[in-house]
Amino acid sequence: MDTQADKAVIVSNASGTSPFVLVCDHASNRIPEKYGDMGLSGIERLSHIAWDPGALSVSHLLSDLLGAPLVQSTVSRLVIDCNRDLDAPDLIWTLSETTRITANEGLSADERDYRITHFHRPFHDAIDAVLEMRRRAGQDTILVCMHSFTPVYLGVARPWPIGLIHGTDPRFTQTVYDALKAEEPDMNVGWNQPYAALNGVTLTLEKHGDGRGLEATMIEIRNDEILEPAGVALWANRLARCLETARTARGLAMAR
Repeated sequence: MDTQADKAVIVSNASGTSPFVLVCDHASNRIPEKYGDMGLSGIERLSHIAWDPGALSVSHLLSDLLGAPLVQSTVSRLVIDCNRDLDAPDLIWTLSETTRITANEGLSADERDYRITHFHRPFHDAIDAVLEMRRRAGQDTILVCMHSFTPVYLGVARPWPIGLIHGTDPRFTQTVYDALKAEEPDMNVGWNQPYAALNGVTLTLEKHGDGRGLEATMIEIRNDEILEPAGVALWANRLARCLETARTARGLAMAR
């Protein structure tokens, strides 16, 4: 029998009436039992190469504050990266930063298909199901993709405590940026930092946001900001305020 611990995706508050829908692609560092430790140390499996530390904690609190549905992957991106296209070279990582993922080297076509079928596709199907249910109910939707990033990457420091990334339509992301700067003018808000759509990291944003013609944004919080409850609360409350401010600025619907 399939237990919640075995599922590739968890949907919380699916019937939430908020106009926001939250998605957390890299919510978990869980490696299914069949893959063992993938040749990695415990420290490596807890590090950012395996997931986005803090992102799920912020997403859960933000979901509660907004009354928003939340869709989260339960599988480490070391198994398969749910925020990558199926033909992307880093769909299944063999090198993450400076760490070789030897368990993924020389992967068979059958194993690749297994991971797509059991982990990647169910996650995106669940997002589609939530969005389609809302469309049929006549609910307006703003998609928010939640991530975190490491303070240092390949030896280069990343100064932004938060970065905002847009897809083909930058307008909602711009209003979130404006709201953050209005609340704290000195905040170093990264625009398309530490990544941009050209880096191939916006599958979920573009597939489910742009692809459906929805207002959408991708939020990246530097993970040293959200490793403790106080930081999680600070950012979740700040984002709840700024997302609502952006929604109002764009003239979008309120919760039903």
